[in-house]
Amino acid sequence: QVQLVESGGGLVPPGGSLRLSCAASERTVSTLAVAWFRQAPGKEREYVAALKRGQGTTYAANSVRGRFTVSRDNGKNTVYLQMNQLKPEDTAVYYCAATVGSPIVSSLHHAATYEYWGQGTQVTVST
Repeated sequence: QVQLVESGGGLVPPGGSLRLSCAASERTVSTLAVAWFRQAPGKEREYVAALKRGQGTTYAANSVRGRFTVSRDNGKNTVYLQMNQLKPEDTAVYYCAATVGSPIVSSLHHAATYEYWGQGTQVTVST
């Protein structure tokens, strides 16, 4: 059973930055495919970015590409989501999710791909 704990959310003005963390236990992050999703009030959960197991190839949704970066620190067993140039529409609860499988690229953005989920962390972009 993989446990995921997110942290790093908060209130930030438009144009600001935040770094979210997703700490994993019971399994080394390099053996997991990990993704970030977000859900705004009244909206469906949305894929944000993903990092494949092994070499750690990264992918990002069109809406955040060039602003958000996902990375991994094997020593800390943690996956990060660096968010720059934040916009009010980025406001949401952010979740990290993981699978012990090796999903193909076309399935990385599907929530059903991932069997482990964190509790979420709130990100609010506002003046």
